[in-house]
Amino acid sequence: MSRESLQGKNALITGAAKRIGRATALALGAEGANIVIHYNRSEADALALAEELRTLGAKSWLLRADFDQADAHAALIDRALGLCGSLDILVNNASAFPMHKVMELTFDQLVADLRVNAFVPFDLCRQFAARVGRGKIVNMLDSRLRGYDWLHVAYIASKQVLELFTRMLALQLAPDITVNAVAPGLVLPPPGQDMSYIQRMVNSLPMKKHGDAGDVADAIIYLLKSSFCTGQTIYVDGGRHLRECSDGPNPH
Repeated sequence: MSRESLQGKNALITGAAKRIGRATALALGAEGANIVIHYNRSEADALALAEELRTLGAKSWLLRADFDQADAHAALIDRALGLCGSLDILVNNASAFPMHKVMELTFDQLVADLRVNAFVPFDLCRQFAARVGRGKIVNMLDSRLRGYDWLHVAYIASKQVLELFTRMLALQLAPDITVNAVAPGLVLPPPGQDMSYIQRMVNSLPMKKHGDAGDVADAIIYLLKSSFCTGQTIYVDGGRHLRECSDGPNPH
């Protein structure tokens, strides 16, 4: 399989200022790519990331949009193009992660998660195809696609929809654009939790250890360098999805 260079490529990463988005931006910057840093409320983190990218020799641009607001994403690709001139890569990393249980979930809550986690990345893929025409797209999913998340029902449902969109877009946009996905597992604690949350769960994984955001970034880099891989989902989860397939409901 041929491997492509990322040197001099321009990448838009949604939700780039923190966590996996930040690690992905730094990994791409280390490969010689330039980054459009999308963020919502994390301006200070976005500015700090831009400075780190500068030390790597990478250019960066800041782009704010609140995906909770209707149509806030509608011109995002055009806005990114206005900043950097051209795009080669789109990484749909931004997502919402509110807590909703099965018996409490409302229609409006479901729609809100579907908009941010499924429709926005889907539409950004379409904008990328229409405005850019060639390149690479990676969507961020979740290793619990093969099981359930009883505490974040709308979230996991929206990721299921995005997985479907990933496969459909891979067919629709080939051969000029590849569309793949990465499904992280235990790599970072949820917002508001610390690493003890991760440590309590590692023995449930086949690999008996957790990963980190760099492991996810490595998988994204692989997909962006591949010229032959499309419609795929790479699980970066220590084998967690294998047990979820066989055990059914997520016991955690």
